[in-house]
Amino acid sequence: MRKFCCVLLALLPISAFAYPIDVTKKIDGVSVDYTASDVDADISSIQLSNYGANDAVCSVTFTNGPESPRRRTVTVPAGKSTNATAKFNRAIIKMRIALVCAPK
Repeated sequence: MRKFCCVLLALLPISAFAYPIDVTKKIDGVSVDYTASDVDADISSIQLSNYGANDAVCSVTFTNGPESPRRRTVTVPAGKSTNATAKFNRAIIKMRIALVCAPK
């Protein structure tokens, strides 16, 4: 039982690293898919993939509680992928990402 508790306590910091990510999307007229991930305790990232025939312009807003939101505007060429990242001054507890995409 003691060994089990020691292993459980040793794995606790690994599970505390990840934070929840909520993505709200508004995609009009393009075939864009996303994958959100946590890069570090204070850095968040989203990968945008365009599966359509037209280029897309996407606006990504990263929000982390009391800090000011970080806004990134990226162009995703047809058939390609691109990343958008944001670094914050504090550790992220919960990340909210607003994704708005439209044809170029």
